[in-house]
Amino acid sequence: MQRRAALSLLASSPVLLSCRSGAVGSGGEAPVVRTEGLVRSAEPLGFQWKTLDPFLFCVHHDDHYPAGNEELGPHASLAGRNLGSDFVLRDGYRMYHGQVVPGFPEHPHRGFETVTVVRRGLVDHSDSLGAAARYGGGDVQWLTAGGGIVHAEMFPLLDESNENPLELFQIWMNLPAVDKLVPAHFSMLWNETIPRRTVLDSNGKGTELRVIAGRFGDATAPSPPPKSWAAHRDSDVAIWTIRMPAEARFVLPPARPGTNRMLYYFAGRDARIGGETYPGSRGLELRPDVSVPIQNGVEESEFLLLQARPIGEPIVQHGPFVMNTREEIEKAYVDYRATGFGGWPWKRSDPVHAHEPRFARHADGRVERAG
Repeated sequence: MQRRAALSLLASSPVLLSCRSGAVGSGGEAPVVRTEGLVRSAEPLGFQWKTLDPFLFCVHHDDHYPAGNEELGPHASLAGRNLGSDFVLRDGYRMYHGQVVPGFPEHPHRGFETVTVVRRGLVDHSDSLGAAARYGGGDVQWLTAGGGIVHAEMFPLLDESNENPLELFQIWMNLPAVDKLVPAHFSMLWNETIPRRTVLDSNGKGTELRVIAGRFGDATAPSPPPKSWAAHRDSDVAIWTIRMPAEARFVLPPARPGTNRMLYYFAGRDARIGGETYPGSRGLELRPDVSVPIQNGVEESEFLLLQARPIGEPIVQHGPFVMNTREEIEKAYVDYRATGFGGWPWKRSDPVHAHEPRFARHADGRVERAG
């Protein structure tokens, strides 16, 4: 997507203004509100999930792409799709903003962070600083957009003989005013470095946790980027995935008082959480300062936990710019038009990295290899 097209798309996005430690909902079916107990509220999960300050956005991409072609796109007809803005699930997948390869071509960010947790498949990152990466299969990219960056996130389909499933969480986390304009920076949290712990219940059933951010017992997550809200002392940020076998029991330990805490029950049939039974596909706001018992039902269940102490500052969002005032949003547009946040050094708006293994090449030339 060229800069003019990106600006046109941003111009049609709504401006959201708030000062909150509360939630941004996903719309659709009305939430079930609970004022007592361990679960404060629960609502069905749509495409975009309800989040609490400092989290701005969370979406679960789960696409079942077919075999790939020589251009790393789908080896299938794309007729009938609204290419460039294909968000309707058809034949098990979406192209999103991709025209050849699915994904999100060149687009800007300022004022917040993206945390991309890839459970299956691959993501090819390219940005305006000249950095690039390919990650997936449990890897996480944590990007502080800060003062501004343009990047592309494409989903290359490398397997030409079999299907190419992709599953990831894209999470947006706000930055406090003091860090809104820090230099852009990303960290790679490779699958092999993310700690896992298995907790056995009295029947020997093991609940597995992956600690992407924060700490669980003796397991401490890899360091986030240095200017992340998660790097601030006492931010109480935690990003965990939790997998429970059928009929397993687990007790979610307490967070600090005043922390915002959401538990997303995204896979499974039913589970008893905090003393009440919920069907799968629910987002639950939890009371933070107490332990929450979970008893799984008859099928395996999976959860995503997002928690953090709220930033509690005004939020003005226009598309992929998140600042504290309307004037700062206007300045973001001026800066983007003038500088392109570093320009775009790639020949295509949707670059992919051929058949490279997982890697990260940073703006300073440093190269990381997974494993």
